[in-house]
Amino acid sequence: MAEKRDFDEFLEKFQKHHELMTEELHKVIIGQEAVINQILAAIFTGGHCLLVGVPGLAKTLIVSTIAKILDVEFKRIQFTPDLMPSDITGTNVLDENDAGRREFRFVQGPVFTNILLADEINRTPPKTQAALLQSMQEQEVTVGQTTYDLPDPFFVIATQNPIEQEGTYPLPEAQLDRFMFNVKVDYPTFKEEERVLESTSRGEKPEVRKVLTAKSIVFLQKQIGQIEVGPMTINYVASLVRATRPKDESAPKFVQDLIDWGAGPRAGQYLIAGGRAMAAMDGRPVVSLDDIRQVAIPVLRHRIAPNFQAQAEGYTSESIIERLIEEVPEPKIRKYE
Repeated sequence: MAEKRDFDEFLEKFQKHHELMTEELHKVIIGQEAVINQILAAIFTGGHCLLVGVPGLAKTLIVSTIAKILDVEFKRIQFTPDLMPSDITGTNVLDENDAGRREFRFVQGPVFTNILLADEINRTPPKTQAALLQSMQEQEVTVGQTTYDLPDPFFVIATQNPIEQEGTYPLPEAQLDRFMFNVKVDYPTFKEEERVLESTSRGEKPEVRKVLTAKSIVFLQKQIGQIEVGPMTINYVASLVRATRPKDESAPKFVQDLIDWGAGPRAGQYLIAGGRAMAAMDGRPVVSLDDIRQVAIPVLRHRIAPNFQAQAEGYTSESIIERLIEEVPEPKIRKYE
């Protein structure tokens, strides 16, 4: 009972922290509720985000503002075609010590931080994009024969412009799969755009307060990991992920016709992690099926590949996932005889 009471108190405090963070963000960011919630959900569960949207939608501003309200180290890399892997990870330099002897010394790159903003990540070649793979998966970097641990917590939040193709390099599937969420940043509503124009025309530069420290974020991640995920929820997640695979016997006919390949097991892990974050932000100790459905599109959007037929018929990955959510049945409660 005491443990349950302590966890209920944690959820109550967490809700207040989440509300405070959202309030501080909205001093600078107008609208974009879903985008903010998805980024915070990834941070609270130790995931990485890919923000996709046309230029001028404040993608970079959202990330830099989140870094300001968190008392953590923040670094930004502007990805360009001439960027080298060592520009991200760091490199060994030949140095002279106090005794006059020459030796190699490792100089850390910008990846050694808590929040790394990879701006326009698709503007650099795959060789440089791959420099982030180990850091995103194992939270460490290998240079030469030495492996270095990255700070805790560590998040990569990347931005990508979906419309500009010249001078860009599509992210390989292995890189995309390491992002927990593919977050679509859309245009503001008419009222929101009016407010944006009004505030920028007055030259407002609101100050935001720091809400959480790095140690607090690590603690929150551990606590959110204790939110209960029942057998029905796990069954539903497995059914949803397997239904995206065209060669799986449980896949609906339209998936077999419209998708070349579907999501792997990591998608299920991220669906559960995202569901836990959504439950925590709502103050609930148990993940519901609605929590899973809420994060299904950002988790699965970049993990399925619509084929030529799907594109010809006007289907997108989002519309296919929406149809899947409608067609994959909820697990039935077992009756005890």
